[in-house]
Amino acid sequence: MKETLADRIQLLRKQGGMTQVDLAGKIGVSKSQFIRYESKNVQPPADILNKLADVLGTSVDYLISGDKSEKAKASLKNSELLQRFKEIDVLPEEEQGILLKVISAYIRDYRAKQAYAS
Repeated sequence: MKETLADRIQLLRKQGGMTQVDLAGKIGVSKSQFIRYESKNVQPPADILNKLADVLGTSVDYLISGDKSEKAKASLKNSELLQRFKEIDVLPEEEQGILLKVISAYIRDYRAKQAYAS
C-alpha cells in the first residue's frame, strides 16, 4: 500500500509525541480540520503545508511526495549528520525506535536548559 500525505503527517506527528489537538494548535487550525488532513487525506493549503513542515521538522516535498532524500537535503545542512541518519535508516525498526527516543530526550533536555538560561 502506498504511503499517503495523511500517513506521513500522522507518522511524523506520532514520532514527535504530539496529539492531533497539539499539532492542530501549532499550525493554527481546528481539530476537526486537522483530522481531515490526517485521516481523510484532504490536502492542506500551501500555508498550512508550510506550517506542518516547520512543526514536523521536514520539507513540504517530503510531506507531499514522500521523497526521503529531499526531506533529508531540506532539513540537514551538516553532511556528517546526514550520513549518520542514512546509516540509522537501514537499522532494524526496533533499533531506530531506541535511537529516536534517545535523540528526543536529548533535544528535550537541551531545550529545557535553554529555557531556564534565558
